[in-house]
Parts: sequence; C-alpha cells; structure tokens
Amino acid sequence: MSHRQGSRALPIPRRAVLAATLALAGASLALPARAQKPDTGDWITTWAASPQPVWAADFFAPVGIPRHLRDQTVREIGRISLGGHRIRVVLSNEYGDAPLTIGAARVALSTGGAAIQSGTDHALTFNGHSSVTVPPGAPIVSDPVDLTVAPLSSVAVSLYFPDITPTTTWHNDGKQTAYITDGDLTTALDIHPTETTLSRIFLSGIMVDAPADARAIVTFGDSITDGDGSTPDADHRWPDFLADRLAKMNVPVAVVNEGISGARVLRDRMGDNALARFDRDVLSQPHVSTVILMMGINDIGWPDTLLVPKGEPEPTADDIITGYEQLIARAHAHNLRIIGATLTPFEDTFHGTPLFGYYSDTKEAEREAVNDWIRTSGDFDGVIDFDALVRDPADPRHINPQYDHGDHLHPNDAGYKVMAGSIDLGLLGIKQ
Repeated sequence: MSHRQGSRALPIPRRAVLAATLALAGASLALPARAQKPDTGDWITTWAASPQPVWAADFFAPVGIPRHLRDQTVREIGRISLGGHRIRVVLSNEYGDAPLTIGAARVALSTGGAAIQSGTDHALTFNGHSSVTVPPGAPIVSDPVDLTVAPLSSVAVSLYFPDITPTTTWHNDGKQTAYITDGDLTTALDIHPTETTLSRIFLSGIMVDAPADARAIVTFGDSITDGDGSTPDADHRWPDFLADRLAKMNVPVAVVNEGISGARVLRDRMGDNALARFDRDVLSQPHVSTVILMMGINDIGWPDTLLVPKGEPEPTADDIITGYEQLIARAHAHNLRIIGATLTPFEDTFHGTPLFGYYSDTKEAEREAVNDWIRTSGDFDGVIDFDALVRDPADPRHINPQYDHGDHLHPNDAGYKVMAGSIDLGLLGIKQ
C-alpha cells in the first residue's frame, strides 16, 4: 500500500451481519417454527469477545482449549457494562466448516467461580426451542430472557454440546476462566470442572434491552485492548476500567471490547485483519456511536520474528496509515466518530524470549512516524495519547516500569487503570 496525505478511500458497504441475524432470529435453523411473541425490544451489545479461527499447527503458540467437545458443558463468565431487564446471548460458528449443535443453553447471574445465583437461572431458547443447530459461518442470537442485570454484573452462560464438536471458533485471550465438565450440567448451581481455560468458546456477545438514549462505544484493537498483562478474572482491561467510570456516572453507554490479542491492521494470523473484521465488530453493532482504534504495533513488531510466515513482506508506516484511512472513511460513512489512540512504547519487548527481535530501532522509527500522523493529521475525530501517558520519562522508547507487566509491551493492571482514567470523556460525547 502507499499513502498520500489527505487522500480518502471509498467506503465499503456495511454487511450488517449482527443486525441481519437479529432480524432473522425468529427463524428456526433446525426445527419447524414455533409460535413466539413478536420481539418489540431495542437491543444493544453490553459485552463482546471477537471471534477468531483456531490457528494452524504451524503457529508457535499453543491452543489452550480442547480441540473438540463431546457430551460436555462449558460455563463461561462475562462482566457486562450496561445493565437491563432483558438479556440475549450471541453465539458464533463463524469459523466452523460444519453445523454447530447446541443441545442446551442457559444464562444466570454469576456468584464467582463456576457458581451461579439461585433463582436467576433461565433456559436460553432459539425461536422457542431449547436446542439449535447453527450453520457454518453464522452467528445465532437467543430469544430474549426476562432477567434483570445490573451494570458491571457478571453473567454466566452455560452451553451443552451433545455431539463431537470441533472448537473452531474461539476468542483466545479471554482473561476469564471458563469451566468445562462432562455431561449436561447447564442447570447446576455449581460445577466441578474437569478442565478450565482462559479462552472463550463459541460465546461472542451478550445483549440487553437498551435503555432510552443508550449507545455503545467499541474499543477496537489488539492485545493491549484485549487486556494481555492484566489479572485473570479481575476485569482489569482498560475498557473495563472505562466501563467502571461510565457506570459510576450512571450514563447509558455500553463499552464493547473488540480487541484481539495479536491483531494487525493489514494481515491475518491470530485473527482477521482490522479491515476484514471492521463491519462485523464495529459497524454492525446496534447503537454504536464511537469507535476507539488502537492497533498497529503488531504490524510493526511482528516482521523478522517467528510470528510471521517466512517471506511475508514488512508493512511501512504509510501502509499502516492507509489502513487507518480506510477505517476512518468507513466509520464516517456510517456517521460514527472514530478516535485514534497512539501506539505505546515497546523497547526491549520480549527480551530473553524466542520472540526477541519484535523491537528494533528501525521499528521504533516506524512507530514514531505512525504516532506523529495520529496526533497531527486531523483525520481522526479525536486522539487519545496513550503513548505519552505510559512511556518512561527517562526513556520514552520504553514503557514506564510502574506500568510494565514485565514483557515491556503490555501494561499491568495499574497501567490499564491509568489509561482508562486519562480518557477525556468529551471525546466520546459524554458530559462530565
């Protein structure tokens, strides 16, 4: 790619995948239709985990989930941002090459660990049916459930897989324990797992009936948005801390985290590239008003490491900027504000590990060129300068030690908290 200052890319039409799925959710995918009350609700995503394909065997990182499930229950926990009085769950078979059968599914309030609150457990149905078969490549949205969920409450989703089910669609870096056990234990108040994982399996979204004037902010990024380096089961990603701020203000704004660890603007590997997944993860979200983009450090750092296939060309700063311009044009075509976040320091990233080489002085110059464009081009509707916030004053190429998780790339809990606290809410259209 090449970049010309001030150029504008043509917008790509919106596919509105999730919106179409909501519209078709009343059509059974496996069984004859059963009479249902018309859904007159207005829905908004309150929690998300962007789907990823399970990577190929030639990728260095292990897959931390079973390669398949059979006669097993998976209980997954998600802390929502915006509350409501009704709830729906979104599952995804996006990367499956065969139909996905869910034998039973339930939703309840979590009380911690694998336990759920008595009296809050509800069956999830799909056009009135307790089981559903999801075609390859498709999401599925449950029927509405009458369940009051407060802002920042944790919701447990239990899924039973009766047949041999390849786990083809997941979210790798979930930072939240999921519990796997034998048999159908979807109704159990607590389960004693045979296995646990910190990844998401097939679960991609939770929705609530939208309060009046509700809107969503999508955080669209890589591992620093996904929360790598934060404490598991603590909800200490920077989008979580942003949701905390908004909940305390009692504003009807959902924070939808669509980060993928390893994500890149221009290329696939640990998930689809940003341009490919922008429609699904951002444009199709109901009531979205603003997207915060923080991505590009992996485009810069991955070349010349074992993360990329041999011979993959290295993108330039201009290539990354051209990718940004595409996303800006598409956001503006849908009347969305798009805020650019600067790329944080990464000197000595992965020092002493097989991934050392992620940083070099040449790559640092590329990061600085990208950040200069983010700050000065005026193409974004606003800028969040995370780089200036978390860099070491004594060495601006290096993350501040008090915010360093230890790999010199990812912040720790304190770093994520200060990042969220630094955001000018006026950029998000929120009065303070």
